[in-house]
Amino acid sequence: MLHDLTFFLAAVPAVVLVGLSKGGLGGAFSLLGVPLLALAVSPMQAAAIFLPILIVMDWVALYAWRMHNDRKTLFLLLPGGIIGIALGWMTSNIVPADAMRLVLGTITVIFAGRYFVNRLKGLSHDDIKPAPQRPIRAGLWGTIAGYGSFISHAGGPPFEIYALPLKLDPRAYTGTSVRFFAILNAIKIIPYVALGQLDLKNFTASLTLLPLAFLSTMAGAFIVRRLKPQVFYPLIYGATLLAGLKLLWDGLALL
Repeated sequence: MLHDLTFFLAAVPAVVLVGLSKGGLGGAFSLLGVPLLALAVSPMQAAAIFLPILIVMDWVALYAWRMHNDRKTLFLLLPGGIIGIALGWMTSNIVPADAMRLVLGTITVIFAGRYFVNRLKGLSHDDIKPAPQRPIRAGLWGTIAGYGSFISHAGGPPFEIYALPLKLDPRAYTGTSVRFFAILNAIKIIPYVALGQLDLKNFTASLTLLPLAFLSTMAGAFIVRRLKPQVFYPLIYGATLLAGLKLLWDGLALL
């Protein structure tokens, strides 16, 4: 694998895109990582190779956003996220991943599409009041985020569906997202090892890509720190829409 040019042609852009996402540029880039790497290896192997890389990216992002967080949002989402991982582990051989992508992609496209419809109607981001914190809603979307994160590292859109309407400060939003997925990715090590996916071959491939993971994550954080809310939110909603379309496209493979 490490001497295969095809592997690196797929892996390098995949890691760069996921790193930019981890730095704070939204989940659309992250969703492209596993499919790109899957051009060179199997989808499950691609997900296994990415897990150690994601964890290192999490460490870098946690340092970059260490001063920014919204504790209430994090604490409301986290229990559901852990439950979602457990459900993903228990049903990994039962529920088709494409079925989950199809449903989640449809919901995400509707959610993000509504934002742009409002923009076309003349409603700006400032015209819409922030949504209140809702524990039950947070538990639901946190669970879906944990489940999507486990089966294909696709937990970003459910997180965004709950957190974006809160209209947090962009830095607090990014710091909360970074902490949420850093915790989930650390927990995912246990079931991935139990399923036999984190073997020496995959781990060695992960190690070769770590320097690129570090640089791309820092680049993402550098860009987001300089974005104003008026730019940040349309960008993230746009990335969310692209993520939903990507999930929808992947899910249609089921048909």
